[in-house]
Amino acid sequence: MAKSIRSIGVLTSGGDAPGMNAAIRSVVRTCAYHQIDCVGIFRGFQGMIEGDFKFLNARSVNNIIQKGGTFLQSARSQEFRTKEGRKKAFDQLINYDIDALVIIGGDGSFTGGMVFHEEFKFPIIGIPGTIDNDIYGTSFTLGYDTALNTVMEAIDKIRDTASSHNRLFFVEVMGRDVGYIALNTGIGAGAEEILIPEENLGLDRLLESLKRSKKSGKTSSIVVVAEGDKTGSNVFELAEYVEENLPDYEVRVSVLGHMQRGGRPSCFDRVLASRMGVKAVETLIEGKTNFMVGIQNDALTLTPLDKAIKGETIIDQELLRVSDIMSI
Repeated sequence: MAKSIRSIGVLTSGGDAPGMNAAIRSVVRTCAYHQIDCVGIFRGFQGMIEGDFKFLNARSVNNIIQKGGTFLQSARSQEFRTKEGRKKAFDQLINYDIDALVIIGGDGSFTGGMVFHEEFKFPIIGIPGTIDNDIYGTSFTLGYDTALNTVMEAIDKIRDTASSHNRLFFVEVMGRDVGYIALNTGIGAGAEEILIPEENLGLDRLLESLKRSKKSGKTSSIVVVAEGDKTGSNVFELAEYVEENLPDYEVRVSVLGHMQRGGRPSCFDRVLASRMGVKAVETLIEGKTNFMVGIQNDALTLTPLDKAIKGETIIDQELLRVSDIMSI
């Protein structure tokens, strides 16, 4: 029979994402509802090693659901990559009488949690928090919807100046390995082309597409580029290549960068975080461990952490088709 859970630790790790605070709040208040102690672990795995802990109650998380970032803060930890570092972290958890962990983060955070579970049989549940939406086993990760809206607003503003000056803008968005942000915001913002890691458009096809846009009467164009796209070495070289081969275009580059991670979480992310936090705590209470909470078809699901880490997400081919039709 599984050991009863009396105290749960919660931490955020890796890159921050809007909705993390809402998820922390949900974990803390679900613990309070079930009369379980909750301990906030600051600065991720590094804080766990150093014992940077604080007991949290329902009032400790007042007025954070609407805030971006993570009030528990996040940090990379080289020490946690070592067995000695993980042993220090385990000893700190035992000293504080913590029985289980909720880890809010991405695949790197889940990998650390899975190794920790394997070594110490410590109960762990993951909540996916990353704006890239690149975790297998969930249709949406925390922060993804907010990031889409942030990028959309920025592209809309760039479109205003592109139209005013008859310019071609390359807008680089986050997405080192996957193109979800680029594909969805590109369609939503009416981009002429969308460049993503999953589909290599090729320089020749890009030039032909931009030529068609010019002939069709378009006086300005937006090309949304995921940072991991393989069409060019980088977005600046890509812009130079187009400018050299299409001198009629006045080309500019805008790299949105880390602004995509910030800002108040959307209603969708706040509700998703609240649901996932409840599910994470109650899954631990049920004696289940080493799972990630996800959402598919609006139903909460559990995916083994190893599958969440190793599984590959697949780009929606229908969206690619829609983007081709919309760029005519």
